[in-house]
Amino acid sequence: MEKFRAVLKIIGINPYVSLPPQVLVRICKAAGKEKSPIRVKGHINDQPFQQNLVRYLGEWHLYINTTILPHSPKRIGESIRVELSFDPEPAPVPEHHGFNAALSKHPLASKVFRQLPASRRKEIVRYIAALKSEKSIEANIIRAINFLEGRGRFVGRDKP
Repeated sequence: MEKFRAVLKIIGINPYVSLPPQVLVRICKAAGKEKSPIRVKGHINDQPFQQNLVRYLGEWHLYINTTILPHSPKRIGESIRVELSFDPEPAPVPEHHGFNAALSKHPLASKVFRQLPASRRKEIVRYIAALKSEKSIEANIIRAINFLEGRGRFVGRDKP
């Protein structure tokens, strides 16, 4: 676990901290890559978190949202304690049981879905999981199945 102090900065509305160069080198080495994103876990002021370390405008950032650090946008300039290590576990992808059930009833859609790139599958699953009303969820599951079977558009795309 890497330990350091960092000053909370902001880009636009996004609070973040920069990592010391030697910490960044060790995290990249542990991850086996030097490209964004890199999944990390640790503690901010003794509160546990999991997050992606991302490169933006040539600099690596650890974004500090309000679930990681309450009132973080109001705390810009504050020095915080960071404990950080590479997290080999992938980020959880939210799923909706209704979408999984629909895929099991539509073999062609299921086959096409499994053949999509992981990023496209994640895009579809996240879109459905983020919907609020049951009516909206049901309508979009139907749209997703139709899209996967080659009928219609979904998430701004014409073809799977």
